Amino acid sequence: MAENTDPIPVSAIQHWCYCPRQCLLIHAEQAFAENVHTMRGQAVHERVDEAGVESRAGVRTARAVPLWCDRLGLVGKADVVEFLADGTPYPVEYKHGRKGKAAKGVHDHLQLAAQALCLEEMTGKAVAVGAIYHATSHRRREVAITDVLRAQVEETVAAIRQALASGTLPPPVNDERCRECSLIDLCQPAPLAAHARQKELAAQLFLADD
Repeated sequence: MAENTDPIPVSAIQHWCYCPRQCLLIHAEQAFAENVHTMRGQAVHERVDEAGVESRAGVRTARAVPLWCDRLGLVGKADVVEFLADGTPYPVEYKHGRKGKAAKGVHDHLQLAAQALCLEEMTGKAVAVGAIYHATSHRRREVAITDVLRAQVEETVAAIRQALASGTLPPPVNDERCRECSLIDLCQPAPLAAHARQKELAAQLFLADD
């Protein structure tokens, strides 16, 4: 890990990909609020938040596995890691919702890929694939840990680190994502966007008068 840098939680990658402002509110300002989506997520994770190990049919399954990657400065926890007979890890990330919504889960793919990079450094084994488990439909969706995903993880970690170092919140997105966000009341995307638009219009007006 680079000198003079604090570790970044693996969860920050998902938050950043969903909305950079949300990411910094959570990880720089420690802001948090509940909504139906966060409560559903917590209910799903109650099943895997208690650490433990069990073996079945030649596969060792570990829950709540601590993760780290010194190279990227990442820390976190995997919901489930299945270890094959040769010790190869297979991370499984639990999400509420149905498998059919996979197209909207690119940020989930990056979070899973970050877990894979941590497991590779920790075990010395290549991680070629993992899975997203959709609790509502009780279905798994396999995700290949491609070179593209690996590069996107590294780029995202660098962007998060730079944003944290700047100490400046990104502007609100004020789009359909905001309706699903538990931080909407803290973030105030609509009023802030309206204020920014008013300033822009005022600047244009004064330029026109000049």
